[in-house]
Amino acid sequence: MQTPVILVVEDEEVTRLNLVSLFQGEGYDVIEAVNGEEMHKKLEENQVNLIVMDINLPGKNGLILARELRQKENIGLIFLTGRDSEVDRILGLEIGADDYLTKPFNPRELTIRARNLLSRTSAQPVVEEHKSILKFNGWTLDENSRNLTSPSGSARRLPKGEYRALRLMLDTPGKIFTREQLIRHMTGRDLRPNDRTVDVTIRRIRKHFESDIDSPELISTIHGEGYRFVGKIEK
Repeated sequence: MQTPVILVVEDEEVTRLNLVSLFQGEGYDVIEAVNGEEMHKKLEENQVNLIVMDINLPGKNGLILARELRQKENIGLIFLTGRDSEVDRILGLEIGADDYLTKPFNPRELTIRARNLLSRTSAQPVVEEHKSILKFNGWTLDENSRNLTSPSGSARRLPKGEYRALRLMLDTPGKIFTREQLIRHMTGRDLRPNDRTVDVTIRRIRKHFESDIDSPELISTIHGEGYRFVGKIEK
């Protein structure tokens, strides 16, 4: 089995070297970059499995780089943020980051999150041929490509978190899924205090549907309980 490659994008030298040493100590191959230009160059030269990136970078910050990354890559991404950067954390999740950790962070927690994310992103999904396309309210969801196509024919590729949340609800329309159930299905981890990952993900999914003026509300909020899909599955 090939050793996973982690790309550390951090401009502060001491922090970057500590991260490199930390992941190398866990047995990973580690490469490093100090800014966005170096990050893109390293991605062209290497098969990277996970990026650990600071948001506060010189030149293009981590949020801009993550948006560029998601336009052409689907690599696991963990953001490192300042302790009080709530806005950055929310924006990072909206762009498509898989996880985030605030500085100063516990090294053991970071390695555990990295290992769990690598485990999820390296798993090969089992594709059921007869259920590769799901149809609902004029929309289609392709399980192979994760493309969500509107009734008008506009398609976009969903990030893994959005796809997993929507796919779970489509499996059992009308069932209420708690935030705890959704976060475990989306990320494999437990819900943390003040964790808004699920709410941000649901909001992003809803925005896709809102782009079509004829689409009814398809995901309903059940206050105090969670969310459920209220659309109609088409055979």
